[in-house]
Amino acid sequence: MSLTDDLALAQALADAAGAAIRPFFRAPYEIEAKTDASPVTEADRAAEQAMRRLIEAERPRDGIIGEEFGAVREAASRQWVLDPIDGTRSFIAGRPIFGTLIALMQDGWPVLGIIDQPISGERWVGAVGHGTRLNGEPVTTRSCRALDQAILATTGPQYFPGHSAEHFSVLGGQCRDTIWGGDCYNYALLATGHVDIVVEAGLKLHDIAALIPVVEGAGGQMCDWRGEPLTQDCEGDVIALGDPARLDDVIEALSHHPSH
Repeated sequence: MSLTDDLALAQALADAAGAAIRPFFRAPYEIEAKTDASPVTEADRAAEQAMRRLIEAERPRDGIIGEEFGAVREAASRQWVLDPIDGTRSFIAGRPIFGTLIALMQDGWPVLGIIDQPISGERWVGAVGHGTRLNGEPVTTRSCRALDQAILATTGPQYFPGHSAEHFSVLGGQCRDTIWGGDCYNYALLATGHVDIVVEAGLKLHDIAALIPVVEGAGGQMCDWRGEPLTQDCEGDVIALGDPARLDDVIEALSHHPSH
């Protein structure tokens, strides 16, 4: 299967998810709490089911790892990783800064990723060997000469377990500004040169896989808090950098304790 064919299918998956999501946006729907207390809506489930149907029809041998309906064919070397609505809380609040995340992993490594915002009609597509594109137009990250010039983004302080919130606050104190909220949309903005650094903790594979090709295809870098590559088995402590030259600065700030 060629990357061109896979990209075409990934675009079709994003189309199907968006068509399932849009009727629910700012409309009445059912909301439930999952076992980890995070919310899930009818829109999450409808979007993932739409994508799964398409994969089963087009790539019946490929595995699927989805946030809402789990994994099938886990031994397959090719795995589609789906998060139908990354940023469900934003979706519930009527904020169009959530996104559908679609990744294809080959032997455990993401080779393509899509961040799709179905309300604003923005779609970021990244793939190995291809530059990242927003609605077909090339995008790149921006350079950042020092932390005190950086815009730092994260979804929320409540997502940093234990002492990691304190480490994040040290980094935030060294940056020009910190913006809150945004989930996957922050990484899309980083890939487009509007945000410099995104730092988060405790993400799952379905939160991360699609972001890596988008960020790195735009000239950025993603790694864990130690600077190591993100793998299927990582703990989900994530750094995304628009300018990889700032990596050591960010890791040093995150390693400091406020009391030291």
